[in-house]
Amino acid sequence: MGREPSRRDLLRTGVAAAGIGTIAGCLGDDGGNGNGNGNGNGDGGAEENDTESGDGDDETGTETEVESEANESGGADGENGTDDGNESGGNETGGDGNESEGDNETDGNESDDADGGSYSVTMEPVGTVEFDAVPETWAANNGSWADMGIALGQEPPEAVYLANRYHTQLYDEIPGVEVDKSGMTSLWEGELDPEEFLALGEDVDVFVMDPNFPVGRSDNWEDGDIEQIESAGTPFFGNSIFSRGYEWHDYEYLTLYEAFGKLAELFQEEERYEAFVELHEEFQTNLEDVVPGEEERPSVAIMWPQPAEAPEEFSPYLIDEGTSFKQWRDLGVEDAFATTDVEDFHAGRSAIDYELLLEIDPDVLLIRGNEAKTAEEFEETVLAYMEGHNVASDLTAVENGDVYRGGPLYQGPITNLVLTERAASQVYGVDGELFDRGRVADIVNGDL
Repeated sequence: MGREPSRRDLLRTGVAAAGIGTIAGCLGDDGGNGNGNGNGNGDGGAEENDTESGDGDDETGTETEVESEANESGGADGENGTDDGNESGGNETGGDGNESEGDNETDGNESDDADGGSYSVTMEPVGTVEFDAVPETWAANNGSWADMGIALGQEPPEAVYLANRYHTQLYDEIPGVEVDKSGMTSLWEGELDPEEFLALGEDVDVFVMDPNFPVGRSDNWEDGDIEQIESAGTPFFGNSIFSRGYEWHDYEYLTLYEAFGKLAELFQEEERYEAFVELHEEFQTNLEDVVPGEEERPSVAIMWPQPAEAPEEFSPYLIDEGTSFKQWRDLGVEDAFATTDVEDFHAGRSAIDYELLLEIDPDVLLIRGNEAKTAEEFEETVLAYMEGHNVASDLTAVENGDVYRGGPLYQGPITNLVLTERAASQVYGVDGELFDRGRVADIVNGDL
């Protein structure tokens, strides 16, 4: 007699039942390559690597941060800096604040048995993905989806594109929530390798990442690689959400909480999701109380520094609807680049220098790539350098000391609370907690 089918076999069978036809949905009509083949845009751990390298260690200031977007030759997301950072603060009113939470549609998401039977989840661009059991092990693209999983009570992902871009030190702000990423694999430290995915597929039940991203952002991936990986039994389930500047992303974008809701369906943790929706709504109400009128809100410039601690030029970001900017939208700040000819980095790999920045002269400078630094360490390095620079020292923000860490590229429901509270402190001087840390820990730990 043959052996009894294992849980792993059931998961693989479910993927096969869904059919490789769903891969067509994963890749889109043009194979998902859009216009960003390797040199374009990205979204995930390795989404922001664009040849800009820096020394940063998200915990110690010594790691090489290839920001997971895409290394022009296929790496991470376009900014290579030194993500240091540990602040807390933030407040938001608007934009992503009330992003159709609680309205996560379940069309096409069917369950045969609420207590562990087969079920399916539908999301762009992957289509409908069927599961015969709830995944227990997983890999994620970046800190956005990784954080969603933690919020849903899951173990950390086995791998992400770049572990140094998953800023787990932010959980230090919330007693009772801890994430150990010491054994987490970084998939995009060099070239993203389809063979590594095939091997990892033996150990994880699902790849929580947009399948179009590696095809659109890496020169050495083809549509057939996605098909081969999924045919081996491990499905992709994700949507690139942190930025909306990528031409190849020609399908539906999701807000943070829409994506969060889809992952809750995948892990069958809708009750935890609804608890976070309620907490987030309360948080948004608290933000409304601290955000001033429009005439009192500052203009801000969000940038990636080159080099990280002694910048001479910057990669500029325009605030869009991606999750990367949620705290700034919710705080209602003015985008200093929005009314200029400055092109968003994600769209054109653009750069600006101090002379152009002085012409715009934003009220506040928000510098990314330094998330491994404390606020004091940031002031002693980046701000101190600008204060001693013959051009930068004339900027209003530098003169007033309004130069801050701009937050990481990736945030999920937990880290967004921390980063928004921190941001409110930075731009509005808010002093005090804006969300219930104990409630966050309770939800994560299953005390609903």
